[in-house]
Amino acid sequence: MNRKTIDLLCKQYRLNEEVVTYVNSKEKLIEDKFKNIDEIMEYNQYKVIKSMQDAKLTSTDFHWTTGYGYGDIGREKVEKIYSLIFNTEDALVRPLIASGTHALNLTLSGLLRPNDEFISITGSPYDTLLEAIGVKGNHKGTLLEYGVRYKEVPLVNNKIDVDRVINSIGENTKLLLIQRSTGYSNRRALSVEEIQNAIKSIKAYKEDIIIMVDNCYGEFTDRIEPTDVGADIMAGSLIKNPGGGLAYSGGYVVGKKELVEQVANRSTAPGIGKECGLTFGMTRNVLQGLFMAPHIVAEAVKGATLMGIVYKELGFEIVPDIDDVRSDIIQGIKLGTPERVVEFCKGIQSASAVDSYVIPTPWDMPGYENKVVMAAGGFVEGSSIELSADGPMRQPYYVYFQGGLTYEHCKLGVMMSLDNLYKNNLIERNKLII
Repeated sequence: MNRKTIDLLCKQYRLNEEVVTYVNSKEKLIEDKFKNIDEIMEYNQYKVIKSMQDAKLTSTDFHWTTGYGYGDIGREKVEKIYSLIFNTEDALVRPLIASGTHALNLTLSGLLRPNDEFISITGSPYDTLLEAIGVKGNHKGTLLEYGVRYKEVPLVNNKIDVDRVINSIGENTKLLLIQRSTGYSNRRALSVEEIQNAIKSIKAYKEDIIIMVDNCYGEFTDRIEPTDVGADIMAGSLIKNPGGGLAYSGGYVVGKKELVEQVANRSTAPGIGKECGLTFGMTRNVLQGLFMAPHIVAEAVKGATLMGIVYKELGFEIVPDIDDVRSDIIQGIKLGTPERVVEFCKGIQSASAVDSYVIPTPWDMPGYENKVVMAAGGFVEGSSIELSADGPMRQPYYVYFQGGLTYEHCKLGVMMSLDNLYKNNLIERNKLII
C-alpha cells in the first residue's frame, strides 16, 4: 500500500496509522496463500462458463413470463445450469426460496414423512434450522410437530464420528444431514474430502440412506462440491456464494431427480412440481451472479484469510486457523466479551458502502435463541456474500466475518473493525507496534 492510500485511509476514514500499518504488515504473511485461492477460482470459473455453454444459454432466455410461469425457458435453463455445475441429475432454483434455512427446511419437509427419522451427523445445526426442526423455540409447523423424529451425533475432533453414526442408524432412519460450514460454532468447516470419506463408509453400511448436505457458504471454495462425492441432495442460498452479490433472493436444491421432484412438489403442490413458478424477471441477475460467483468467492476467502491472520497475531483464537483447509467463506474470531463483538460489528458496518451510518445493536432476531448483533450494509439486504459480520450474544462471544465482493472492501472491513476496537481500548495497543 502506497503513501497516498495510507493518507486517504487516515484522513478520510479517520483510521489510526498504527492500525493501517499493522494490517499491511500481516497481509504480507498470507500472500503465498492467495495463489491457491486463485487457482481454485480459475478452475470454477471455467466450470461455470462450460455449464452455461452446455445448456445452450441464449439472450432470449432472460425473457420471462407471467402468472403461472408456464413455458419459462429461462427458469429451465437456470436449473439445467445448476445441475451441470453441481454434477447432479436435477435442480430446483427459485426466487421465492427466502433463505438458506428455507431451502433446507423445504428439502427436509419434502423428503421426510411422519415417523421418519433424520440425524444431524455434524452435531447441532445452525440456530435457525433448530427452530424449524422444533428443537428450540415454540413455533407451529415444525418437523417434530409433523411427527418427524430427530437426533444428533456430535463431531469428534472436528470429524464426523462415522462409527457412532452407523450405530445410530435405526429402522426408521431415512436421512442424514451434514452441515458443511462453521455456523455459530467453534469448529472449522468440513472439507469436501472429509465429507467424501464419511459418505463412502456410511453408504457401504446402508446404501439407500439419503445423505443431505447444507452447502451454505461453501460453494466454489473448492474445485469439487459434496454432490461430486456422493451426497444425494444439497441445498443453499442465492444471497450467499452462488448469487455473486447480484441475485436479489432465492435458494437452490440439487441432487437426484426423484428427490428433487419430491422437494418441488412440496414447494408448489403434487402434480405441479417444477412446472410452475414465476421467476419475476430475475433470470439475468441469477445467472450473471452465478457467472461472477467464483471470482467473488475467491475475494471473500482472501478477505477472511486476512481477517484471520490479523486477529490471530493479536492473540485471539480463530476458526478456521490460518493453515487449515478453508471450506467456507466464514472467519470466526473468539473475542471473549460482548463489548468486543458489538464494536467489531460497528466497525464492519461503518466500512459498508450502504447504510454505513447505521449502528448495529444486539436484538431478538427471528429464528435465533439469543440476541444477535449483525453488521450488514449490502446492496442486497441480508446478502452474506457481501461484507458482513454477526455474532450471538452468548459465551464465549465469537464473531463471524464473511463476504466482500472485492478483496479491497474486505481489507477495509478488517482495518475498520480493528480500529474500532483500538479506539475503544478493547485491544492491547502495544501489540500493534511493528
